[in-house]
Order: sequence, then C-alpha cells, then structure tokens
Amino acid sequence: MSIFKDFVKPILVLSIICLVTSSLLAFTNNATAPVIKENEVATANASRREVLPDADSFKLVEGLTSDNVTEVYKADNGAGYVITAQAKGYGGQVPVMVAFNADGNIAAVKFLDNDETPGLGQKVKDAWFGEQFAGRQSDVSLALAKNGGDVDAISGATISSTAAVNALNGAMEMYKEAVKQ
Repeated sequence: MSIFKDFVKPILVLSIICLVTSSLLAFTNNATAPVIKENEVATANASRREVLPDADSFKLVEGLTSDNVTEVYKADNGAGYVITAQAKGYGGQVPVMVAFNADGNIAAVKFLDNDETPGLGQKVKDAWFGEQFAGRQSDVSLALAKNGGDVDAISGATISSTAAVNALNGAMEMYKEAVKQ
C-alpha cells in the first residue's frame, strides 16, 4: 500500500479537476454577464414602451427613493413616466409597472412576474385586472371594493389583490414626487 498512490494522488487529481472547472465557470460567467445585462435592459425598455407607447426613450430619474418603488423613468419626449413598484403579497413581492401619461393619469399597468400562487395570485397578471386602473387619476388613492373602494379583487386572492393595489398606490405617490422635480 502506497500512501502517494492511495491518498495523495486522488486528492491532487480532484483538486486539479476542481480548479479547472472553477476557472471555466468563471470565464463563462465573465463572458456572458454583459450579454445577460444587455438583454435585461432591452427587455425592461420594451416593457416600458409597451405601457407608454408615446414615449421615444426613457431616462432614469435619480434621487427618488421609497420602500416599495424600485425604478422611476421619465420619457425623454415628455409623454409621461413609468414607475416600477412592488408590495408584499402572499408568496412574495407583487411587482407592477405603471405608466403615467403627461396629464398625470394612469395610461397602463403591467404586472410583472411574481411568486404568487399559480391559478390564484398569478391572476393579477390577467388583462382584466390591470385594465381597471387605466385612466385613473394619480391623485386618488386606490382601494379594494371590500374596503370601500372601487377596485375589483381577484376572487380567492385577496392578499395578492391588496398587494397589487398597495404597489399601485406606492407608484402613484412616487409619481407625485417625480413631477415636482
């Protein structure tokens, strides 16, 4: 029984394999990271154009912070703002992209991917739910019908519906701050 053959050699071989594999993974990550980032930016810009089609391009508005607002973009041609906000739902955050036209009304709403319950909470992404917000003024807070408001909740998904309304209200508050700048 040889100590080198039985113990040291397998350790060296596995260490070399780990080193080579780690190096290849690091190289692959460095090579693909810029492409992935570029695709994420292109997808986000396409989503912004989808909710505010009158905009030609967008500029990130700096200096605005809120617990539930993640991004504020202003259309370069003055067509309005696109604000991304989120609120805690049943399965996690419920993100929404809200477009405000130049008059300050909600132009469109797009609910983004979330971890809500499939078949229930995921229905916030259904067109009928988002369409009920279009045309609303940014200076009037939203509330579910069960809380005295006029927003129809998703049956069986009250927590997700509440999170959606809270995210929209956060976006509306941030819009008021953004236009003051």
